Amino acid sequence: MTLRDHKYLPYGRQYLDDDDIQAVVDVLQGDWLTTGPTVQKFEDKLRQTVKSDYAVSCSSGTAALHMAYMALNIGTGDRVIVPAISFVATANAAVYCGADILFTDVDPDTGMMRAQDVLALIGTLSPEELQSVAAITAVNLTGEVAEIEAISIIARQYGWKIIVDSCHALGTTYLSRDGKKLAVGDCYFSDMEVFSFHPVKTIAMGEGGAITTNDQDLYDRLCLLRNHGIERDAEKWISESKSEIENPPPWVYEMQILGYNYRQSDIHCALGLSQLDKLPEFTAHRRRLVVKYDQLFMGLSAHVKPINSARGCSAARHLYVVLIDFKALGISRLDFIRELSSRNVGSQVHYMPIYAHPFYREKYGPQTRCGAEEYYARALSLPLHVNMSRDDVDYVTAQISDIITGIVPA
Repeated sequence: MTLRDHKYLPYGRQYLDDDDIQAVVDVLQGDWLTTGPTVQKFEDKLRQTVKSDYAVSCSSGTAALHMAYMALNIGTGDRVIVPAISFVATANAAVYCGADILFTDVDPDTGMMRAQDVLALIGTLSPEELQSVAAITAVNLTGEVAEIEAISIIARQYGWKIIVDSCHALGTTYLSRDGKKLAVGDCYFSDMEVFSFHPVKTIAMGEGGAITTNDQDLYDRLCLLRNHGIERDAEKWISESKSEIENPPPWVYEMQILGYNYRQSDIHCALGLSQLDKLPEFTAHRRRLVVKYDQLFMGLSAHVKPINSARGCSAARHLYVVLIDFKALGISRLDFIRELSSRNVGSQVHYMPIYAHPFYREKYGPQTRCGAEEYYARALSLPLHVNMSRDDVDYVTAQISDIITGIVPA
């Protein structure tokens, strides 16, 4: 078999089996399609998995971010700190609320916000700007863990709320400074954490997201925000008229705040619930593939560097990012990607700095962050998903080695 005959390996892909399909069919044959009992079962399973007190599912990771910012009453006049490297939704969802964004730099070798990056940003802010900061959002990029504990210490000192964007990191665990084993999503150092269940993520729901928290007030507000701001429980009504209704008619409800239709369906949650059952298996397989990649890249080239996990982090990698010095190799990243594609190896770049997008250039003017620029210039995401075998990893790394050495089969 020639290399052109090898199956195409996308950088990410969902894994579905007969149990997943049957779980969805069971809902389709049942009484509930929209927000019903399967949604509650999924939320219960999720909070138990990540060891949080509460979980609220919603229609996407972006919706989860938007709801989280809204639950904190982020609005016009507020500033939110986010890392320069992330998917645009991390920043966009705060802008939806009327807030302005402050971009920190990131570690050039991981793409993630560090405590030193937050402190460096603070040093550039005027007293008025600093006072307007309402929240900070750290991102657990690729499934690794940012310096959440150190960042939380800074945030608490300044009275900021803390959101952790863990859309990449379901299934990851890490150690606190005192040696406590923590799960991404347990909100040990944050007010809320958000997840995405897009098909290329650790588990797939088609589209879907969730927020976890240990704060009941935030939980109650999140539940309102995802359903038009509507409260159906008469015990929680706020209008004076409720005292006049001992047995309110079933059609009566209160819209207490301006909310959105960010609900999740039983159809999606049936798939999510089935996938959550497989999360330990999924994460174990992803870790095996990452170990194989790391071993094969060791010593391959001085110009190729895989991302390393922080001490104590057991990552459930959503992405396998390798840092390549394309300039030193004498090839552009685009040509490298095209050559990989010709060999049936898919790849992607995660991500260009958010401030470099036209919307943010026009909003805030040209910006640059040295660490973010260095990371972006070298980052390349290689295939990593449950459908892959370790032989597939052998194939991918062999093609990269072949390209680098210039030995291209006729």
